[in-house]
Amino acid sequence: MRLKELRKQKNVSQLKLAMDLQLNQNAISRYETGQREADYATLIKIADYFDVSIDYLLERTDNPNRYK
Repeated sequence: MRLKELRKQKNVSQLKLAMDLQLNQNAISRYETGQREADYATLIKIADYFDVSIDYLLERTDNPNRYK
């Protein structure tokens, strides 16, 4: 998942992201290291937060644009 890359591009700490998404910082860390996979609702929250598509977030495409 491109979570760490997106988070660093926006200069957002794991703690800030976790607070903004009402998640645990440990969950963010585990998503970034691949130790845990986000559920569908969390993927939507993360994609909305960074204004990217879920496919981009999951590295299924290199196009970050959301389809509207």
